Amino acid sequence: MNSNQITKKIDQLKVCVVIPTYNNERTLKRVIDGVLNYTEQIIIINDGSTDSTPSLLSDYPNLTVIHFEKNQGKGMALRKGFEVALEQGYEFAITIDSDGQHFPSDIPLFINELELSKNRDLLLIGARNMRQEGVPSKSSFGNNFSNFWFWFETGIKLEDTQSGYRMYPLHIIKNLKFFTTKFEFEIEVIVKSAWKDVEVKNIPIQILYDHSERVSHFRPFKDFTRISILNTWLVFLTLFFIKPRNIFRSLKKKGVKRFFVEDFLGSYDSPRKKALSIALGVFIGLSPFWGFHTVIVIFLAIFFNLNKAIAFAFSNVSLPPFIPFILYASSKVGQWVLNVNYPFTLDDLVNNFEIVKHLETYIVGSFTLAAFSALILGILAYFFFTVFEKRKMVLNNG
Repeated sequence: MNSNQITKKIDQLKVCVVIPTYNNERTLKRVIDGVLNYTEQIIIINDGSTDSTPSLLSDYPNLTVIHFEKNQGKGMALRKGFEVALEQGYEFAITIDSDGQHFPSDIPLFINELELSKNRDLLLIGARNMRQEGVPSKSSFGNNFSNFWFWFETGIKLEDTQSGYRMYPLHIIKNLKFFTTKFEFEIEVIVKSAWKDVEVKNIPIQILYDHSERVSHFRPFKDFTRISILNTWLVFLTLFFIKPRNIFRSLKKKGVKRFFVEDFLGSYDSPRKKALSIALGVFIGLSPFWGFHTVIVIFLAIFFNLNKAIAFAFSNVSLPPFIPFILYASSKVGQWVLNVNYPFTLDDLVNNFEIVKHLETYIVGSFTLAAFSALILGILAYFFFTVFEKRKMVLNNG
């Protein structure tokens, strides 16, 4: 498509371009003029620049320009840009940095991807080639660090999660609550969008690192600390809320029968992986980590790359009706391991809190019972799935 066709598509799809800028007088004009080749639907946020930026922007009276009196951070600039874009009736916003590293000529890539996609809950991130000559090693490391935590928090693998060249679905953004104001906002927004089932994906873009022109305002210590604090909070939410919520939704939507057929029997995971997932779930479910079973089993399933749904399902061996029996069995196993004898019944355990009086015995027995049960069920599950897979292959081959 030529630039006129792209301009029409931008108008039809209700897309604008948001440019946050702070003291980028050497590159800002080139970026704006490049974007103007495709659209005049531009919103510029001058984030308290102290150079010649205000004077430079006065040459563009037809564009929407917002001036902050003091620097508030890239996150606040973007949030203001999205707010103005929504007020003006746009449905999508392409963001491009003003430091000259991005090529406005890549705008058609975003427009074409949006036009071809049937999904309007779509967030695109321009993927830079971080291996090309001139890319600072600290940028490459920071991107890999960010990619890992984004995957951990959302389950989505991306090549580039730090690029500022993006396209946001404003109808999703307007319903999200944000707490960050600086560079870390660009992490918060994509994680929370993914949690809302937005499709977050990369598209390849060009990148230019001209150290004679580019001015970076990223402060390694302060901003990396902010990002680390944010990721700590997002990981906490992932483990204690998002992952359990997603599994509960899946189980509720599918029902027990469909879950058994699709996730248990029909999963493409190997018999070994399924069996280890069951073993993990049983071990955690019988362990004495009451109140933390869900978060621990999901964390370990992610860490060891096991089937989260299966591990979670089998961790529920400790559902409330079974708890007294598990406590009693754990105590009895503990007595056997420690070679002691405490004569009490199941009623004594429930009504007289005998388990508290003999806590060491219970803990030893709990871990022993958990390990033994996980081992036995894991082995049985492995043989079951192996036989099932062979039988399925025979039936499929006629």
